Amino acid sequence: MATSLKACVIGSGTNGLSAAIVLAQAGLQVEVFEAEKVPGGATRSMELTLPGLVHDFGSAVYPLGAGSPFFSTLPLHDYGLEWIHSPAPLAHPLDDGTAVVLEQDLGTTEATVGMDGRAWRALMEPMVKHWNEFAPEVLGPALRIPRHPWLLSCFGMKALLPATVVAKRFKSDRTCALFAGLAGHSFLAMNEPLTGAFAMIMAAAAHAVGWPIARGGSQSITNALCGYLSRLGGKVMTSARVESIDALSDYGLILCDLTPRQLAAIAGEQLSDSYKRQLRRYRYGPGVFKVDYALSAPIPWRASECARAATLHLGGSFDEIAASEKAVREGKHPERPFVLLAQPTLFDPSRAPSGRNIAWAYCHVPNGSAFDMLPRLENQIERFAPGFLDTVLARHVLSPANLEGMDSNLVGGDIGGGAIDLRQFLFRPTWRLYSTSARNIFLCSSSTPPGAGVHGMCGYHAAKRALARIGLS
Repeated sequence: MATSLKACVIGSGTNGLSAAIVLAQAGLQVEVFEAEKVPGGATRSMELTLPGLVHDFGSAVYPLGAGSPFFSTLPLHDYGLEWIHSPAPLAHPLDDGTAVVLEQDLGTTEATVGMDGRAWRALMEPMVKHWNEFAPEVLGPALRIPRHPWLLSCFGMKALLPATVVAKRFKSDRTCALFAGLAGHSFLAMNEPLTGAFAMIMAAAAHAVGWPIARGGSQSITNALCGYLSRLGGKVMTSARVESIDALSDYGLILCDLTPRQLAAIAGEQLSDSYKRQLRRYRYGPGVFKVDYALSAPIPWRASECARAATLHLGGSFDEIAASEKAVREGKHPERPFVLLAQPTLFDPSRAPSGRNIAWAYCHVPNGSAFDMLPRLENQIERFAPGFLDTVLARHVLSPANLEGMDSNLVGGDIGGGAIDLRQFLFRPTWRLYSTSARNIFLCSSSTPPGAGVHGMCGYHAAKRALARIGLS
């Protein structure tokens, strides 16, 4: 199908590139404008500490990338994308010197969590067994007729529950701690609705597709998407910041991989005043305080099981993690923050010279925080890996302001595209979802359904909506 209609995408994050691919597949001429020198948004890799060490600027581990219904249709392997799976997706160390491990095999995890095995299986098995049907349902707009209503209803009856309620299914403190770490990906307090859903989706993805990293770093994902887009005739132009949509009159369709604040800032006369007011009322969530490390040796975990996992959740018990996330939601800085850590060079040595390792870690902070969380974050790592600081050769700290400076979509350090609480969940960012007040302008960022995660589904759905508008879908 060929058409003379020209389309452009503002922003080259995975959602912007996914939107561009969908438009190019439909025969449109597509150009992507990226403000930074390197495409990818938060899915970029760079040398942040020492020469030769490849760090991930933003995302680092990809359960929803490996499980993306859209990515699975693309020949990304032909363009250099290779998923690397650590022996275990996730480890959660505890103060007794052991760790509870989330294994990819559901049966193995059932055995690992002991007395909670049957409850764990009962909670996860429907999603894991039917992942190919489940993933498109949860990675789409919330307000639509489901294709698999029974499957979605099984999930939906629990999805709105807080993690504090769902965790009552478990008897062991170890299993509850594991569940709290998974729920912590929501950036919400454990007693808020939807936190249980985040934990269940993250765990189900681990069992169904794993939590892989990309060989060579996150830039490999961006490069593969750009490579395939180029094959379709699309173009990506870097160092090409769009200051105003008014300047894009040559394009019949404009898709924006931007959060509401950025879209309102460049909207000019293209969007109605009332719609721009709605965008400005959009609420952003907590930010992150991130540190990248160059290390002289692997992290010396007390629990040997931690060396089997690319991802670690550091926060101790359910109650400790709940207290940490509650403090952040109240605008405070927890003494013992919940820390998410990745150790990619254990499984991809190509990212550092021989004898060197890297680590990536962050904790949640109030949006726009300028507080130095480094001592508290490192105390949490040392708590479970005594001697860690002795292995640090160099570190690179990214505050919320630093993150936003390197990617303007990360408003106040918010890596989730906006607050994900129940109040904002159904109509994200407005009741129009991907559409705007202008018939030819659409929003395709993580501020639209299904939200954050390197899966491309926001871009996919937005592009499909745009094509339907012009009669090409």
